[in-house]
Amino acid sequence: MDLIRNPFAPGAGTPPPELAGRDDLRSALHIALERAKIGRPAKSAMLVGLRGVGKTVLLDRVREDAEVSGIHTIRIEAPEGRSLPALLAPQLRQALLRLSQIEAAKDYALRGLRALAGFASKLKVTFADIEVGLDHAPEPGLADNGDLEHDLQALLEQVGLAAKSAGTALAMFIDELQYVEEPQLAALITAMHRMEQRQLPVVLVGAGLPQLRGQMGNAKSYAERLFDFPEIGPLPPEAARLAIERPLANEGVTIDADALEQVLQVTKGYAYFLQQWGSHIWRAACQSPISMNDVDTASVTAIAALDESFFRVRFDRLTPREKKYLRAMAELGPGPHRSGDVAACFNAKVSSLAPTRSSLIVKGMVWSPNHGDTAFTVPMFDEFMKRIIPGEDWR
Repeated sequence: MDLIRNPFAPGAGTPPPELAGRDDLRSALHIALERAKIGRPAKSAMLVGLRGVGKTVLLDRVREDAEVSGIHTIRIEAPEGRSLPALLAPQLRQALLRLSQIEAAKDYALRGLRALAGFASKLKVTFADIEVGLDHAPEPGLADNGDLEHDLQALLEQVGLAAKSAGTALAMFIDELQYVEEPQLAALITAMHRMEQRQLPVVLVGAGLPQLRGQMGNAKSYAERLFDFPEIGPLPPEAARLAIERPLANEGVTIDADALEQVLQVTKGYAYFLQQWGSHIWRAACQSPISMNDVDTASVTAIAALDESFFRVRFDRLTPREKKYLRAMAELGPGPHRSGDVAACFNAKVSSLAPTRSSLIVKGMVWSPNHGDTAFTVPMFDEFMKRIIPGEDWR
């Protein structure tokens, strides 16, 4: 096979050659954004799912769809250790500057820029990482109380009024929302609630790990009524087949039926793993059709590549005790597992392991699907833990 022609794209948020199985959700989000654009009520959405299911890819594709239809967008990722105001301020500035070029929206956009100046200058005391260019002097009394919940509402109101005057909408796309601290998340939810009450065309499409739903509910009790929470999971079998077959067919290559079924079995339909195996079977195969032997060869190299990148980068962030906790979980299988069972495997009391479990949740390594349950956020991480810490010495 010509390695230059390899159609598969394993990577962090790298668009796959075939975005299979997501058409219904893309359509639903498109409808919501178009409704906002014409001034109709539109529900914001939070895409939740494990690592490697394609949330980031979907978020970016929906953003592209929105921009094609003339909707103004901003896109940020919420890493650990950064404040939400610091991430939002520069992007909102860019959105307001774009809106200020539209004559009908100019006055509202300029007032929005003055609101942003007050927002950034007052909140700089609390959030020292805010760095944003100030194009206009602040307007006294506008988004300058120094209280994030109040000021973010006031700022987004001005953005919403500018978008409404321009006959469009602003869609905010925020990835990795589970890393936003609860008080800041509460302020964002409150601001979006205000947008809905005032019927302003500002929509939030976020993405995060499964615990995001609970975090938002804890931050504001009405969050589950304000947002839709579509769950992004593994691709169903037909979509997973399409994700492999169509890119191959576009290159004039076929794959034997038993080989394709083997790919689906080992990847469990997870979007990232499908791309990883697709890339490696292309490298392993010498000719079309791709055979079962090619898949077996590719599985060895694909797992090695995952161990050195996708899995290892997460493993290396862990403390020795956190690694032991995850190894105990792995001993029990894919999960979810009761905290008491993990503690018994760890040979410790549940109460003594609570801080370790909490730190793993904060790092995005595990989540709690139900009270007292713990599950991996990274598919197949149990198998990796057994490979990286084999035997019984870990006990």
